[in-house]
Amino acid sequence: MGSAPAARVQLLDGFALRVGTSQQGAADVLPRGIQRLVAHLSLAPRPARAVIAGQLWPNVPEHHANGSLRSALWRLQRIAPGLVRMHGDTLSLAEGVAVDVRQLAGWARRVRDPESDLDELSTTDLRLGGELLPGWFDEWVLLERERLRQLRMHALEALADRLAVVGRYGEALQAAYAAVRVEPLRESAHRTLIRVHLAEGNTLEAMSAYEACRTLLAPMSWVSSRAGS
Repeated sequence: MGSAPAARVQLLDGFALRVGTSQQGAADVLPRGIQRLVAHLSLAPRPARAVIAGQLWPNVPEHHANGSLRSALWRLQRIAPGLVRMHGDTLSLAEGVAVDVRQLAGWARRVRDPESDLDELSTTDLRLGGELLPGWFDEWVLLERERLRQLRMHALEALADRLAVVGRYGEALQAAYAAVRVEPLRESAHRTLIRVHLAEGNTLEAMSAYEACRTLLAPMSWVSSRAGS
């Protein structure tokens, strides 16, 4: 399907497709069906054509879904030649297409790898935040949204702990506070923040963080106790 373009797909905080120096965003020329196709291929490594058609057009007969997929592929090829590769009965984005979700997943893997270089895990990578495709309610999007939320949370907590162990407390606090901001009701995020304060020797800060956590989570504890009675 031609040579692969220099392209980037954004799924966090909304959909956008950049090809070369141009951007095809949700409010521009890309129809919703093409956006959904690009998003699906960005999240699935190499799905079968039948699977894609069934998930993107679930409420129509199979032959209509397959026709819609062929039409979307043809239109996408005109907009971004070479963006999609065909491998027998499966499809994928071309090698080298940058996807922010994949970058987030790669960063999270490196954070969890004890052999990875902390200097390469700068907290500037926390910019890979935001919700996956806000306003999209397809089942496959909802599942991926929750998976990525959990992935980011575990990575932020692990990064904070690793940085604290080597005495990089300022960066550790940035990661811990980012985890709390992403999920204020997550107890493990608050525990991570408290651990960093204690590791730095800031007992008063740790106690303040504990009290803030207890105040925030108290209504949840009351609801849990009422539900169990």
